[in-house]
This record gives sequence, C-alpha cells and structure tokens, in this order.
Amino acid sequence: MDAQSYTAALAELRAVRDDIKKAKAALARLEAQRDQQISLLAAYDKAKAERIAPAAGLSVADIVALAPALAPDSLAGNDNTPAQAPTPETIAPPRAPEPEAAQQPGAAAPAMNTIHPQPAPEAAAPATPTAPDAPQALPSIPEGNTGDAWFTHTTGLASTRPNFTQQARSTVFLDTNTGLLVHRNQTHHLDLGAASAADILTAVFHTVPEGVERIYVTAGDPWHRDADRYPYLRDTVAAWLNAPIPGWRTDTGRGRDRMAGHFVHARNPVGRYQRENGEQHVEIRSVGEWFDVDGDDPAVVRDAFVLLWQALRRHWSDAVLMGSPSQTGRDLWTRTIPTRGQYADGFPVLSEELRGLLHATAGQGRNELITPPRVAEQLPQLVEYDRTFAYAKHTWKSPVGAPRRITAATFASWAQKEQMRALYGCGHWQVRVTVPDGWNHVGLLPAPAPGDRAWHYPAEPGTTFTTWAGGPEIHTALANPIAPWKIEILDGILWEDGKPLDDWAKKLKETWSNLSAQAHFQGDPQQARAAHLASRAVRSILLYGIGSFAQRPRMVTGTTPRTLERDVPPDAEIISFDDERITWQKPTGFARDPNAHPDWAAAIWSSARAALLTQRHRDDDTYAGALHTPPGSVIAFRTDALYLTQPQNWPYHHQPGDYLLKGHLTGPLPAPTTEEELLTVRNAGRAALATSREA
Repeated sequence: MDAQSYTAALAELRAVRDDIKKAKAALARLEAQRDQQISLLAAYDKAKAERIAPAAGLSVADIVALAPALAPDSLAGNDNTPAQAPTPETIAPPRAPEPEAAQQPGAAAPAMNTIHPQPAPEAAAPATPTAPDAPQALPSIPEGNTGDAWFTHTTGLASTRPNFTQQARSTVFLDTNTGLLVHRNQTHHLDLGAASAADILTAVFHTVPEGVERIYVTAGDPWHRDADRYPYLRDTVAAWLNAPIPGWRTDTGRGRDRMAGHFVHARNPVGRYQRENGEQHVEIRSVGEWFDVDGDDPAVVRDAFVLLWQALRRHWSDAVLMGSPSQTGRDLWTRTIPTRGQYADGFPVLSEELRGLLHATAGQGRNELITPPRVAEQLPQLVEYDRTFAYAKHTWKSPVGAPRRITAATFASWAQKEQMRALYGCGHWQVRVTVPDGWNHVGLLPAPAPGDRAWHYPAEPGTTFTTWAGGPEIHTALANPIAPWKIEILDGILWEDGKPLDDWAKKLKETWSNLSAQAHFQGDPQQARAAHLASRAVRSILLYGIGSFAQRPRMVTGTTPRTLERDVPPDAEIISFDDERITWQKPTGFARDPNAHPDWAAAIWSSARAALLTQRHRDDDTYAGALHTPPGSVIAFRTDALYLTQPQNWPYHHQPGDYLLKGHLTGPLPAPTTEEELLTVRNAGRAALATSREA
C-alpha cells in the first residue's frame, strides 16, 4: 500500500465510523420504541411474557425485566423458594453514624453474635468483563503492604483557609424566550434572533457595553433549540456551545477560581468564552443550577440572588456568589477552616487509591422503584414524604485524621464493646450480608445491580451479597425494629471523629431558616418569592458543596476541526460530530484538588440513606422512616423522598431532616412500573394536595 492508498483508506474508515455513529443512534431509538411497546402490551391483563418474547426478539427474562408483572408464577414470589444469592463481589456505599440511629423500642438488640469477622478477601484483580445480567465487580483493598500503603495522605495536598478575597463578577439575568434582560436595576428588551451563543453575546454586549462576566439564563433553554436534529441532548448542547462566534473563542481560564472550557451538561451547561484579544471573559449559565424557576421573570431571580448574598454576608463578611452553588459552597467552607488548633494547617487529602475506592463503593441517594408483585398492582393511594433539607442534618460528624485499616482478624480480636464503638465511629466497611429468613420488608443495604443501574437493595430472605457500608447503615441492619440481619466484617477503614463541616453547615442552616421565614412572612409577593428562591439556593449550596467534596474523576471535553482529525487525542471518545468539527471527551483521572474529601461526602450520603429507613425524633419520642410502615406499603425511594400507600403521623417541625407531606393522590390507581409513571403520579399527587389545601 502506498501513501495515496493509505490516505484514501483512512477517508473510507472515517466514513464508516460516521455511519456507525448514526446507526447506533437509530438503533437506540428503535430499542426505546420496542421497550415502550412491550410496556404497552404488558398492561393487557392476559398478556404473557412467553408470547411477547418471540415477537420482540428477546428472552422471557428480558421481558420480565422490562415488565416485572409478567413474571411466571413460579418466579414471582408466590412460592417459598429463596431467590438465588447475587455474586459475592458486590459493594455498597459508606455511612457515618449519628445519634438518631439509637435502638428503637421493641427492636432486637444489636447482638454481636450476628457479626462474624471473616478473613479479608484477596486483593482484587482488575475487574473482568461480566455478563450483561451480572452485577459489576467492585474493588477490595489489596492484601499486605500494597494495601497498607493506601492508608496515607497525599503529600503536599490539603484544604487550607484562603488568604485572598473572591472578586464579584458583573452579572445579568436573561429570559431567552422573551428577550427580557435585567442588569442591576435596569431592564432591557433584546432581539436575540435564533438565540445562539453568538446572538446572545452580541445582544448582551451591545446593551451593556461596559462589560458582563456572567449571563444567567432564567428561561428558554436556548441550547435545546435544535434538539430534533440530534439523537441525544448532550449532542445538542455540545453543538450549541461549540458553534463558532466571530471575535470569540473558548475560554482558557483565569484567576484563582480558574475554570477553562465549556461544561457539556444536558440540562445545565456552562459556556465559557473569551474575546480573541483576551480582554474579556464571560460565562453563559443556567440558573437551574441554583433552583427551579417556575415562570419567574428575571427581576425576581435577580432579587433572589441579592437576598442570598445579603443573608450569607451575615455569616461570611467576604462572601461572594460564584458561578455555581458547588463552587460557592466549597469557597465558603474554606473560609471556616480554623486558624488555630489541630487543623490550622488544613485538612489533608486521602491517597488517590482510597479516593478511588470510595468513588467506586460509595453511592449517593437511594433511588428504587418497588413494583408488583412486591407491592399490590392496584394502590389505594400514593403519599409522598420528602425530607426537608436532608443533608444538613448529617453534617455534625465527619472523618478526620489518618485512616486506619481494620482487617477481619483485627476486628475479631476486639471485645464486643470496642467493635460496637468502631461501628458507631466514622468508618467504611466491607461486609458480607445475609437477609434473614422471614424478612418481608424493603432491603437495607445496597449492592451492585446488573446492567446499567448502579445499585439495588436485596430483600429476598436468604440472599447473601458482599458490599461496603458505613456504621449507621450496618447498625440499622443489626438493630432495626423488625429482625437483625447477619453481618460479616471482611475489611474496613476507620477514621477519628471530627467536625470539619459543622460550622459551615450551621451557618448555612441558619441562613436557610432566615430566608424561609422571610418567604413565609413577607407581605410583598415578589419579595416573598425571591426569598423562597434564595432559600432553595442555600439548599443547593450545601447539597452540591457536599457533592463537590466527592471529587469524581474528571472528564475533559474538547473539539477538533474535521480537517485536523488526526489531532484528536488517541484516548478520547468521540461524542458528536458534524461536517465542521468533532467533539470528544476523555478521562483525566483525579486532579490534585486540595478540597477533595470523598470520605466526607460518603459519610453524609450514607447517613441520609439510613435515615430513609429509620430516624428517631427525640423531642417527640417517636420514629419515622420506611421501616416504620407496614410491609408492602413502600412504593419507592427517591433520594430524600419516600412514596407510600398510606399516610403517616410523623412529626414535622420545619427542621432539617423532618418528613414533609408533599403529595397525596387517592386511588385506586395502578402501581407505577417505570420511573416515568412514578413521576407522573407524583406530580398528580402534589397538585391534588395543593388543591385540597387551597379548598
């Protein structure tokens, strides 16, 4: 083959690649259409999986996975045969203990004879490919010196108090549907044309010639306007962000809060641009990062940000609202790092290996839909309870200090009192779990789920699985009000108890309380609405601030002209392309982020999951949560929310963590079998409750 033939063959290969990309998108649409048709057929009361399967070109198991109600009687839980245990290499998220997890009245004592220390598993080899229906293999800590070396901090990397003041950015608020622009106390009407990034920048800088550094889009979602041209919203957003703008290019970052390049997100993207001469920098962002806007005009949104800034200034004299709530949350937290005492020099960052382990084994919120036959096919009603400002309740204690490895042998050598003290402490434990015989309620601990879903919650009696969990989740399994589960300690990570987030969270909770009260008592409807939005923004600051501590491995997005295709990084994944440019992304691993503390995020998330199961209300001497409802009455978990078939008399005092009645839809109604169906009945329930309260 000569050079000319080689070049021609490369061109043919690129054409084949483009055809494959289009074919995959077409296939995805057809598969979605097929699955919808299966769900439609499953609604017929005489439908049978055996007949639908050959028509769909799938197995009976595939049909049952899509429509659990079609499971044959022998597989639908109508006999007493325990479900087959999942593969033992399954891992779950961590949990930081809290005093509310005390034993419930009538609960079985957390007898330590249900904790069986076992030899630690061998070091996990690189995960081998698993069958599509098999759980994902998740990591363990290697044996010996290799694993022990993980238990250090990253040299020269720690969270320290900043010695500078953030600079405020000139900001405008823009409704791209109406062209309404609010800049400080002025309102303008813009002609945005097709609302491309070029149209927006041209119109805004013509109207505000002195310069703008941040443009919040309050309505219109202009990055979705060509959604019908692309198979996925991410492709649509990427094309909008990367369209050429005369005189502008993608920002390369600047300043101490250096953020470079566009952020491609299906709902809340960020476009970062700078003038070709480098003299001006500007961001286009969605205000949806901060709160949900329900038809509010830009002036109300502007007022919400002003109220938020004023409220934060009561606690942080140098508070500045940054582009996102996560950036703002972490910046405010760094300004609570003590200047004296043990951590005056900062909070050190874990080794990259332990951060990677936590990333793989510490999930966030519990999202589970329980479908027939585990619940009735016809529900008497659907009741939604949502935990108010939930994560704020679980920031009072977090891991600090150098982590210690607690092997199975070490744990076994301890007295029972020392074992229980360790499980109440700030730890992350690898355990083998067995669901007790006769168990008839929801699952308690997460395990890796087959397919694309991250986690599921085994509840079938006799099921055994291996997972990772924190102390309060393990305590809930041992001392729940129904029956103790069998827990075998395989390995663990234990930290000292500390309060690195307590001051930060207390200030945010007080800010939230003040803004919520202002929203309730404010006589001016516009200012009341602005105060409500500001209180929701405080929630986002804490919620996404905690999430930012998790510091997931970074993904970099970039573009390359089609004429320079050979310059696409060799380890990059092409995510979209057109006739002019290729958009790609590639992982870059963990950054040297001084504020990376995934152990803190994992502990809070784990505490919140446990509180969905059981939470003590000391002042009322009562308990709330899924385990305090009758078997079969829990329909779904959704991060901080519970969906039940009957109302509960749980106390609500407008405090973080309290269960708020948020929706109530009377039945009978079919049990939801998909997330879309759940959201439909949820919205109907919220509307029905609002109507009943207005009556």
